[in-house]
Amino acid sequence: MGENRKLAAILAADVVGYSRLASADEDRILARLRALRSDLIDPTIAVHNGRVIKRTGDGALVEFRSVVDAVRCAVEVQNAMVERNAGVPQDRRIEFRIGIHLGDVVEESDGDLMGDGVNIASRLEGVAAPGAICLSEDAYRQVKARLDLSVTDLGSTQLKNIAEPIRIYSLQVGVAALAKSTVTAYAAASRVPAASPPALSIAVLPFANMSGDVEQEYFADGISEDIITALSKLSQLFVIARNSSFTFKGRNVNVQEVGRGLGVRYVLEGSVRKSGSRVRITAQLIDATSGGHLWAERFDRDLTDIFAVQDDVTQQIVGALALNLREGDQQRLAAEQTESLEAYDCFLRGREHMWRLTREQNTQGRELLQRAIELDPKFVPAYAFLAVTHGLAYINQWSQSPSKSLDQAIEAATRAVALDDQYPYAHWALGVVKLHSRQHDAAIAEAERVIALAPNFVEGYENLGNALHYAGRSAEALAYFERAMALNPYYPDLFLHFYAQAMFQLGRYEEAVVILKRRLVRNPNTDVSRVLLAASYGHLGRFEEARGEWAEVFRINPDYSLEHRRKVLPYKNPADFERIVDGLRQAGLTS
Repeated sequence: MGENRKLAAILAADVVGYSRLASADEDRILARLRALRSDLIDPTIAVHNGRVIKRTGDGALVEFRSVVDAVRCAVEVQNAMVERNAGVPQDRRIEFRIGIHLGDVVEESDGDLMGDGVNIASRLEGVAAPGAICLSEDAYRQVKARLDLSVTDLGSTQLKNIAEPIRIYSLQVGVAALAKSTVTAYAAASRVPAASPPALSIAVLPFANMSGDVEQEYFADGISEDIITALSKLSQLFVIARNSSFTFKGRNVNVQEVGRGLGVRYVLEGSVRKSGSRVRITAQLIDATSGGHLWAERFDRDLTDIFAVQDDVTQQIVGALALNLREGDQQRLAAEQTESLEAYDCFLRGREHMWRLTREQNTQGRELLQRAIELDPKFVPAYAFLAVTHGLAYINQWSQSPSKSLDQAIEAATRAVALDDQYPYAHWALGVVKLHSRQHDAAIAEAERVIALAPNFVEGYENLGNALHYAGRSAEALAYFERAMALNPYYPDLFLHFYAQAMFQLGRYEEAVVILKRRLVRNPNTDVSRVLLAASYGHLGRFEEARGEWAEVFRINPDYSLEHRRKVLPYKNPADFERIVDGLRQAGLTS
């Protein structure tokens, strides 16, 4: 095959002083980098039509359709980082260097790019100062007439391993950013190897549906989710949450890329083929650092053996990773079972609908979960998720009688815990409803119980963070939100709202603004985050920006009611909610 040569705009970026940052607190820096990736960098690359060619632990190479797109993307990221680093001590700041070049590249069959075009972009990044963007002369020529840029001409510089000297332009972003133009600066700013993922860390990819029937998708997803639930109970293992694993659903993925993207050492992938009363499940455990297989097996079983197969897969992973289980772990790992396959089927479909978090899907999910309980009145998972559907109906006003929905949620969650005190989702559901019933101490206790039962459960940390925040303990809440984000690198944008609420409550309005703007990048149609942003601006004396956000709230949701929020947000101390009202009042937005 002949090589595919083309002209491409290449952006290279990496983190300044990554090894120094990582040596101080590797877990936290990895969590912060994952968070940056999922809520700032990846959405910004997507908006500007970029394609990530390669990621390392601390950087990336990205191809763009034009230099204009590449520069706009780089400016947006660097400006966001200036905002984000405001108030962060110098030695804890994450700062990027970026190089951009337009040049000749060779595209490999797997989509990778090689050649001088890529090498020059990487070298430009190496001589950029923290927070700066360095452009080659070829790249600068493309954008100088089309973008309003403040640049410094650094003249011709001999870059390492590049034959001809390259004329470099440094782009000033946010604050004046000058590139180091000397060759010796390259050595000082040389790249460091990516940090290794935790030794015992795993992501379970959604199993492929091989049934030839798209209607069976929920079944394959359900198997994957139940295996994640089982593994999440192991304190020795770092298990990536469903939400993040499922971002790879339906994609033809490179397991090593998945490992790097999620920061894990091991990946489990598999497939499910369901036909009549038979099921075939294949599963393989792969070391994402080497691509080598640790274990692979195919199960041809009767559908009634489905729980045994799930348990078998879990046990094989425990064995392959040589995990030393504590007393009682073996018993807790077993899947929650029912003898009614129809009840299990209804449960899987109901849970799938519930996770979609819309009014219509929630109603469908509730009906299916109710049916599962009718088929097996002792099937605990169905009660737990039924409780959550009622809780969502209460919180979002998705039912004609929200107070009745709350009562039904309490009833179902209480029943789930009574039937099985070891099932983490039962305590999760009870924690949610206790919080919205304003039983703060009970909600905190339930969330702590979830974490004790399943140390990898994102829902437990999210629950505990929220319960502490509404109980007036926002400073403690922050650490739990950060842990939730580490376990769920592609976390839902709602996490950003929770985190910002805690910051706001602590009077850290500048930081709340930065976090809320990050949420708006991912979800421009949120009314609640815009209200909190307007209130933050009010406290900061930025009244015009507050009024702009307030107007957007009513464009998005003409029925938005501050009074309704006062009623449903379960603050223990009413003065905590009034802090929001006060910020709006200062901007002249409420009487």
